[in-house]
Amino acid sequence: MTQNQLPTGVERRSFDGRERLATRGKTVYGEPTDGEWRLWDAGRSKLGAMLELGMGTGLSGGESVLYLGAASGTTVSHVADFSGPTYAVEFAPRPVRDLVGVAEDRKNLFPLLKDARKPETYTHVVESDLDVLVQDVATRGQADVAVRNRQFLADDGRLLMAVKARSEDVTSDPGAVFDGVVSRLEDAYEILETERLDRFHSDHLGIVARPK
Repeated sequence: MTQNQLPTGVERRSFDGRERLATRGKTVYGEPTDGEWRLWDAGRSKLGAMLELGMGTGLSGGESVLYLGAASGTTVSHVADFSGPTYAVEFAPRPVRDLVGVAEDRKNLFPLLKDARKPETYTHVVESDLDVLVQDVATRGQADVAVRNRQFLADDGRLLMAVKARSEDVTSDPGAVFDGVVSRLEDAYEILETERLDRFHSDHLGIVARPK
């Protein structure tokens, strides 16, 4: 992976003698820093893993983003460091409290205590024609969530999705689960790239797609 494939605002910096991803912003989860830059730990971030593996995310920096499954803000904090307005949806109240704290240092980050399976509950808050939909939700029906939230994406936008096989079906072969998710996604998206994230996250698939 070459440097020019990284979005503006994401760089490779040296941490413990290794070149690793970093963004510029206030620390969130105790990650190491190099001046203003903080390590983006791909082992704790599926989107970080997608970038480390060289997937063609289409990110260039400054995009408007809807992030589904923001949890306590580990990955979405990095996204907000190099993006424009970033809407962060999380269902569980406890991590949202942490997420609100992360947003205090990032004026472009908007936490939403909402269920990503019910986008109608936040259509009045989230703008339309967004550039990027990032999805990392640990629930059954992950493809359905992406299809329902397609409405927020611009026609030339991108879906960057991490599928967790064990959340979909703990008993089935992950490969079969991934095939089923991709098939369902194709109702609303053109699949541009898929790659297993096992180097960083077991039984996960990274997907890059665009709306049909």
